Amino acid sequence: MADRALSDFAAKIREIDICMLSTHTEGGAIAGRPMSNNQQVDYDGDSYYFTMEDTRMVDDIKKDPKVALSFQGAKAFLIAIEGEAELVRDKDAFAEHWSPDIDTWFADGIDTDGLVMIKVRAARAHYWDGEEDGEITIKARH
Repeated sequence: MADRALSDFAAKIREIDICMLSTHTEGGAIAGRPMSNNQQVDYDGDSYYFTMEDTRMVDDIKKDPKVALSFQGAKAFLIAIEGEAELVRDKDAFAEHWSPDIDTWFADGIDTDGLVMIKVRAARAHYWDGEEDGEITIKARH
């Protein structure tokens, strides 16, 4: 197994528009929802997703911020990322991570009432890239 960093996979993750964002529900179940990463993946371990404040996903994150992201790409590339979600309600931060494709879901853009951005900070990733697999621990950033 090669010594890999999360940044080694940034280009592959960027090519995958939809990931599954999984949360822990009130009853202890795991709920997954498809989310667009808006191709906003440099990938230092932070990723950003937009949703509405009044969703079950946001309620789940308020109760337990530990989440998982699952990406499946071309040529048997899979990566599962464990991390912690933060709910962001700052319009300047929205603008920094907004792309025109998001207007499809939020017609008023960053001014959409009830809009919230989910920032996921990765802590650990498990990957499989054809015949190679491994785990990456992401160092804490401040």
